This record gives sequence, C-alpha cells and structure tokens, in this order.
Amino acid sequence: MTSTIKRLSTQQEDFSTCFNALLGFESSANPDIEHAVAGILNRIKTEGDVALVQLTEQFDRVKIQHASQLELTYSELKAAYDSLSPEQGNALRAACQRIQAFHQRQLASGWEFTEPNGTLLGQRVTALDRVGLYVPGGKAAYPSSVLMNAIPAKVAGVSEIIMVVPTPSGSKNQLVLAAAYLAGVNRVFTIGGAQAIAALAYSTPTIPKVDKIVGPGNAYVAEAKRRVFGTVGIDMIAGPSEILIICDGHTNPDWVAMDLFSQAEHDEMAQAILLSPSVSFLEAVHASIQRLIETMPRQTVIATSLKNRGALIHVQDLHEACVLSNQIAPEHLELSVQNPEHWLPHLKHAGAIFMGAYTSEALGDYCAGPNHVLPTAGTARFSSPLGVYDFQKRTSLIFASPQGAAELGAIAAELAEGEGLFAHARSAEYRMGSAVKKGVQ
Repeated sequence: MTSTIKRLSTQQEDFSTCFNALLGFESSANPDIEHAVAGILNRIKTEGDVALVQLTEQFDRVKIQHASQLELTYSELKAAYDSLSPEQGNALRAACQRIQAFHQRQLASGWEFTEPNGTLLGQRVTALDRVGLYVPGGKAAYPSSVLMNAIPAKVAGVSEIIMVVPTPSGSKNQLVLAAAYLAGVNRVFTIGGAQAIAALAYSTPTIPKVDKIVGPGNAYVAEAKRRVFGTVGIDMIAGPSEILIICDGHTNPDWVAMDLFSQAEHDEMAQAILLSPSVSFLEAVHASIQRLIETMPRQTVIATSLKNRGALIHVQDLHEACVLSNQIAPEHLELSVQNPEHWLPHLKHAGAIFMGAYTSEALGDYCAGPNHVLPTAGTARFSSPLGVYDFQKRTSLIFASPQGAAELGAIAAELAEGEGLFAHARSAEYRMGSAVKKGVQ
C-alpha cells in the first residue's frame, strides 16, 4: 500500500490557505448523535436502573436481570491482576510507579498569612469526594488510560473512584481490570456509552453520582459529557489525536515516519505533521513512510489519516517551525533536534513536548510519568494536561479581626454604595461601628 501525504512549503504563494485548511478540522455537531444522546440521558434520568439494563443489553449485547450484576467484585479485579504474565505485570507496575511519582510532585497544599491588623487570609485545598472514570472497552481497550486517570485522582486524595467500562458481548479486557486493581479503583461497573455517563452524572439506585467525570470515549460519550457538564465536572471534550514533529534533519527518518504513524493509527481523523528545514530529510521521511506502512497492521487507518490530515512541510529554519508550532498548539510536540533546550523558550503552546531524537511520543503515552490526557484541537493555547490539580478544589479563607473589619469595611462600603448595593455597605459598616452614621438603627 502506498500512502499519500501533503507536501507543503512555507515559500509557496498559497501556503497560508493550505496551512489553514490543514488545521481547519472542526468536530461539527452530528444531529443524529445529539438526538440519540439526549434520549439516552433522559431515559437514565427518569428510568434509572431499568433503562441502564435495557441499554446495556441493546448496545453491548449483555443480558442481565438486575443492574447490580453490572458491578465487578474485588476478587474479579484481583484475579485479572494475578492472571498477568510476568512481563505484563512488570510493565504495568513500572508504569504505575512512574506515573505516581510524577503526579506526587503536583500535589498542592493550602496556605495562609496574617496581616499586621490581625486579618487572616488564605486558601484551603481539598480533594473531590467521588470521581467517575470512563474507560473504552472492546477493541479500544486502554489500560494506560486507567492509570493516567485514576492515579492522579488517588494522589489528590479522592475518596472514591468509580470506573465504568463497556464489555461488548460480555468480553472483559483483563489488562484493563488489572490496571484498575493496581491503581486502586474502588468500584467497577461494566457499562459504557452515553448511558454510563448519564448514570455517573445523575445516579441510579445502583450507580452513585460523582462530582467529576474523566476519561476518553467515542462521539456518543463526548456528546454525553458535553451535555452533563454543569451537573458534574468533566476533564475535557477531546478531539482526534495529534502529533507535530519539528526535526532538524539529524534524526533517523524511519524513527520519524514511525512517530507519525503512532498517532495516525489511532483514527482516520488523527493528524500527523512534520516540519523541517531540510528538503532532503523530508524526502527521506517520505520514502520511509512508503516502505514502512506495509508493515503496519493498521495500515489502512494510517494511510487515510495521512492523506486527509497529514503533511510534510518545508520551513525556512527552526525559528519558523516554532512560529508554526505555536499556531497549531499541538497535543503532542516532538522537538527532535540537537540541543532541544535552546528552542523551548520559543515554544508557548503544546500539550506535551518530547525533547530530543530518542524521546518518542509513545514513551509519554505509557510510562514516562507525565499524563497522557492532553488538550487537542488547538486548546493547548489555554488548557493543560490532566493532573492532580483536576481532582482538587480551592476554597478561600477570610478571618477579619476587629481592626481589619474597620479598615476593610470602609473600602467595601464605599465600593458597595457605588454599585448601588446598600445592604452590602451597611453589612460591612455594622462591623466597623459606622451604622449609626448612615442612619441605620
């Protein structure tokens, strides 16, 4: 199979038009999906477990008598963990340890300070009580997603993690269940789709309501998360996976081609782009793509992704590459250059930056330590990777001494009257002994 991929140059007259078209993907609303999800959410909200059982039978082809049968026992999770091969067990434990060690450094604590007049100000940091973790099932089974979502929640101090994972035709992925056991997930239910999101958001007699829902899913899951946001928190609405590689031409072209494949194989709408100032290197990578794609089990998906949304782009220099990178704000940015630290100050927007020729994006997906849940579709301009901070909330602390109440009250009363909120003003003045002055008894 040969692969077609766009070849662009920043020097061509229509580059801006072509570049904008390349980035112009929008996850346009699908009325059929919106209608279907709205119906599912309403059914779970009004019918509870009855609808959950029926929808699970309809979509996952799993027949059960009662929703309580959807929950897996601790013994089942442990059995899955015990069934791992030594190689799988070692890999899962090593990844778990590294992810935990990295996220432990993100743990925030509260603080406070006391002003000279005795007023205390501060911030209290507390964990969410209960979090829902959606994990894809069936063909798309990702134990790494379990670790990346559950571990930061555990580090943050979340009391209870409820995991939902579909099991099409009753098929349970043992590696996913083992990851749940290892990561300390508290309860696991074999449900998926929009109905699982609805159950977590609204609760049923069997499924408890959570405070926040995290984890990837298909278009129905994404639409359901969008609709329940506000009732519960969500992590993000993720788009197709993306990789941008900036290369100076000194990396093995086979390595770069395979890194492009690593994202293209996710989805026909995934995006893989290479920027380089070396025309000969771009030609070498193109040759590698044509040769190596024949070895890929998912070559059809890769070829479609590269044809639809991939590109090899010739830039004048690495400075220009950084400018384009900031416009793209990619999910994954491979800075495959000599002395990558030199270029970091020029790069403002990226979900994660993989520095140097030996740092493949795949390391970040599984075991480097930083979270692989990253902002997509340019949202790295204002969003961050999933982390411990997503499972903590902050509460302000204010304690006014008598002197502080008098000093701050004068300021507050003046501003409140300026806004026409006189009860606010009087409330502050009562504490500073000035209420009589304003004629309030």
